[in-house]
Amino acid sequence: MSSKLDRASYLTAHRGDFADEITVNGRKFIKVNDLRYGTNPHQPAAFYRPVGAVGPVMDMETLKTGKNGLSQTNLEDISGALNIVKYFDRPACAVMKHVNPSGAAAAAGADTLRDVYIKARDCDARAAFGSVIAFNTEVDGATAEEIMSTFVECVVAPGFTPDAMTAFLNPEAKLNKQVRILKCGPLSALPRFVGDDPEGNCRTMKVLCDGSLVVADPLLTHVRTFEDLPAAEAENKACGHQISTIEPSEQQKQDLLTAWYINISVRSNGVVIVKDGQTLAVGTGEQDRVGAVEQAIEKFRQKYTGAGTLENAVMSSDGFFPFPDAVETAAAAGIRAIVAPSGSLKDADVVRRANELGVALRHAPERVFSHH
Repeated sequence: MSSKLDRASYLTAHRGDFADEITVNGRKFIKVNDLRYGTNPHQPAAFYRPVGAVGPVMDMETLKTGKNGLSQTNLEDISGALNIVKYFDRPACAVMKHVNPSGAAAAAGADTLRDVYIKARDCDARAAFGSVIAFNTEVDGATAEEIMSTFVECVVAPGFTPDAMTAFLNPEAKLNKQVRILKCGPLSALPRFVGDDPEGNCRTMKVLCDGSLVVADPLLTHVRTFEDLPAAEAENKACGHQISTIEPSEQQKQDLLTAWYINISVRSNGVVIVKDGQTLAVGTGEQDRVGAVEQAIEKFRQKYTGAGTLENAVMSSDGFFPFPDAVETAAAAGIRAIVAPSGSLKDADVVRRANELGVALRHAPERVFSHH
């Protein structure tokens, strides 16, 4: 296939290869439609929904379409972004790019929805170019006008005001003329915490290279409130018994929860740095823990377009710290509170070092690796 015509012909010829009904793990799925393509333009794909179910992705309503339909990557980004904003009772926004959040934010203080969007976008405005944006609340006109100032692929939310739709449908728009506007189904249908999916309706499925299949329960969390993040505590022969003695501020407590919920949808190894409800940087896809921290800090220095510093920010890590080096790196950048699971042989060393550096360290009850 050496030309666009060849690829288009291949896609057209293979769209019919997808059955109208399939059964996976005992559940029947019906085909909703063929997709523009799969992960890449030469991969045909189709979108299915389970029979008799409801959900924010499967029940999306297209209010404005682009020049063509959705791709698999669009749907994966929509799913990942909604999987972040579902955790917040206050207005929240996630900006998703290549199945990773480039930024996310939840309202703090007197933030308007436009403020929340700008905070999410400006964590990494360069990566946000061509992104998928999700909200957990109705989008207003001021937010829509801000969205239309840069190029995005899709906007998904529970609703849009008339002023928002006017901005999105503006015939004078050039940069975002093809933006897709999608009204999602009920976010309340999404499980958030361990135990929320007793019927196994949201189990994940991973197809391996030879067609074999791994079926797993969804990645959910036990963390419902800050009280589910106790002060880090550990013991070993080298350090004896250690417990975190630094108490985070009230804002840092809220930010630690925010960082943890966002971290669930970050590709591992992943860390999330948050301040005042906003991601300042996301470190993702690294093969070592301290590398993820270094990546996030360097991203902040190079790409964050808002005002401010990392001083008094918080950080979440999806896995434990095997050595104190990640905490040392974070503290040197100004981070003063961290949440991570326990599990290292050197947990006590990490707790002791955090105390020495004046960093509040909380232990999460689980690891949240995401290897999507």
